[in-house]
Amino acid sequence: MGEMKLNPKMKYRTGAGGDMLSVLGYGCMRFTRKGGGIDLEKAEREVMAAVDGGVNYLDTAYIYPGSEAAVGKIIEKNHCRDRVYIATKLPQYLIKSRAGIEKTFREELSRLRTDHVDYYLMHMITDAGSWRRMEALGVREWIEEKKRSGEIRHIGFSFHGSTDIFLEVLNAYDWEFCQIQYNYMDEHSQAGRRGLEAARAKGIPVIIMEPLRGGRLVNLLPKEAKARIAAHSRGWSAAEWAFQWLWDQPGVTVTLSGMNSVEMVQENLRAASRSGVGSLTLEDFKLIDALRADINGKIRVGCTGCGYCMPCPQGVDIPASFRCLNEIAIEGKFAAKKEYWQTTAVRKVPGSASRCIGCGKCERHCPQGLPIREKLKEVAKELETPIYRAGRLAMKVWKPW
Repeated sequence: MGEMKLNPKMKYRTGAGGDMLSVLGYGCMRFTRKGGGIDLEKAEREVMAAVDGGVNYLDTAYIYPGSEAAVGKIIEKNHCRDRVYIATKLPQYLIKSRAGIEKTFREELSRLRTDHVDYYLMHMITDAGSWRRMEALGVREWIEEKKRSGEIRHIGFSFHGSTDIFLEVLNAYDWEFCQIQYNYMDEHSQAGRRGLEAARAKGIPVIIMEPLRGGRLVNLLPKEAKARIAAHSRGWSAAEWAFQWLWDQPGVTVTLSGMNSVEMVQENLRAASRSGVGSLTLEDFKLIDALRADINGKIRVGCTGCGYCMPCPQGVDIPASFRCLNEIAIEGKFAAKKEYWQTTAVRKVPGSASRCIGCGKCERHCPQGLPIREKLKEVAKELETPIYRAGRLAMKVWKPW
C-alpha cells in the first residue's frame, strides 16, 4: 500500500510497519439495523463522515452480522480503499482445519470487496491454548503464505481475559499488533495497564476496544459522576473524558468507537483533534479519580485487581470474579454475566468462583483483607446460572483449544 494521505485535523500514531493510524478508529460492530439487516445508507453517511474527517482505521469481524459486507460496499461505492486500513478477524474458535482458515478468509475478502486485509486478527484469543490449537492446524505457515502474497499485511490478536494470560499470549508469537479492552475502569483488569505497557515495551501497537465499556461510561454513570462532568470547566462530555484518558497514554495507538450517528462522529472527531500524549493535567486526573470513585461507590467488594491473591491453587480467577460481581450494580446483571462468561468460562481451565475449596491462601495475601472465600460464594450464586453451567459443559465437549 502506498503512502496514505493524512488529514491535518486528525491526530495519528505509528501502527504496524510504520503505518500512520488515526487515533480514532471506527468500530463497525454497532451499525444501526433496519428490517433485519444493516441500514446501509445511514452507515455510509457515518463512515464517510469519519473518513472525510481523517479516520483511517476501520475495524470489523467475520461474526459481526452484515458488518464486513457493509464496509465492503461503502468503501467500493465511495472509491476510498486507498484512504483506509481495514481490520477484520478470523473466528479461531470456529475453525477446525487449515482448509477452514482459508475458506473463511476467502469469504471475508469477498465480503469486503478487496484483495487484501491490512490488519488481520485472531479473534478473541482467551489463552495461549487457543493459539496453540491454531498452530497445530498450520496457522503459522498459512500466515506466512498470506504475508508473502500481500493478502495480509499485519497479523495480531484481540483479547478478553486476565492480565497474566494476556502476557502469555503476547509472548507466544511474533505479533505485529494487538487489540484489548481498556478504559479508566479496566485500568487494572482485563489486559490492563500492565498489559498495555508490556506491549509497548515490545514495540507492539495497541488498538483499544470498549473505551466506554459499551457506552456504559456514558449512559450508566451514577448521578454524582454526571454532575461532576457537567460542572467541570473543560466542558467535555462523559465520552470525551474516557477518550482523553486513553489518548493521554503513549501505549495507546488507536481507540475504537462504535459510532452510530453523524453527530457522534463529529463529536469524536473534535475530541481526537485536541488529544495528545501527556495532555491531561493533575486536575484532570483528579476528576477521573472522582468518577472512578463514584462508580466504585456502587461496588459490593473492594477488590482493586492487584492480583496478590493469585494464583489460586484451584484456578479461580479471583479479580475477574469480583469485578463481575461489582458490575451487577453498575452495569446490570446481563452485562456482568457476559463479562463473567468471557473471563472465566471461555478458557481451557475455567476460572469459575465455584471451584474455590476454601483453602484461604488468597486471604493471607490480600492487602485489603477481603473475605475472599465468602465473596466467591456470592459470585457463584449470582453469576453461575444454569446457562453458565450448561455453557461450560458445552465447552468441555467442544474443546476448542
